[in-house]
Amino acid sequence: MVSRFGFILIICLGASLRPAHADEVKVLTAGAMKQVILATAGDFQNNSKNSLSIDNDTVGALVKRIEGGAGFDIAVLTPTAIDQLAKAGKIGRGEALARVGIGVMVKAGAPAPDIATLQAFKRALIEAKSIAYIDPASGGSSGIYLARLFERLGIADALKPKTKLKQGGLVADLIVSGEAELGIHQMSEMVSVPGITVVGPLPAEIQNYTTYAAGVGTTAQSPAAAAALIAWLRRPVMAPILQAKGMVPPG
Repeated sequence: MVSRFGFILIICLGASLRPAHADEVKVLTAGAMKQVILATAGDFQNNSKNSLSIDNDTVGALVKRIEGGAGFDIAVLTPTAIDQLAKAGKIGRGEALARVGIGVMVKAGAPAPDIATLQAFKRALIEAKSIAYIDPASGGSSGIYLARLFERLGIADALKPKTKLKQGGLVADLIVSGEAELGIHQMSEMVSVPGITVVGPLPAEIQNYTTYAAGVGTTAQSPAAAAALIAWLRRPVMAPILQAKGMVPPG
């Protein structure tokens, strides 16, 4: 028969042998990286026993939220955005995770235009009845780049009347719905979308790669678990997952 003292001791020992309390890692991520994180979230949670809370938005919108005091453990942004937030004391040093280029899409079943060369790409844009890309004002990196590119190519004025700007989210939505004929977005935002055909990447001479990096918030509630997630996302075995999502290692 176990004494009262012995019973209490057994309970205490049992409690001490239980796994440590799991942490919830709050992740704020730019849209392009969301699918990558989701693809490996289950394995990370099973391996670490920590849970993930994932919220996504454009880089610009996330920067504003963080500057406004939004709480987070990890932010996945562009290196420029992380540097900006680091100077403001909001985040630690960034670690590169992946990079992604920009591509062109049409609705499934529609003819695919020739975009193999710069001249062919310009012709495809001019001949399209309508085009769509992310609104630069929303802070999306691809939209900002494309607006500047069209100015540089001298076709911005010609494209403006037939351009549909997407306020964050997927440009593919406008292609599937028929609101736009030709869509331009990051490859990672197209490869898994039903109802579209990915024509291909922009010609090499005008391709733009966006690098995504992760940093731990200076007021993170779970900094150790956050650092573990970043290390998990930087493993070499992530390469095929990145490729499947239209991205490549930071290299």
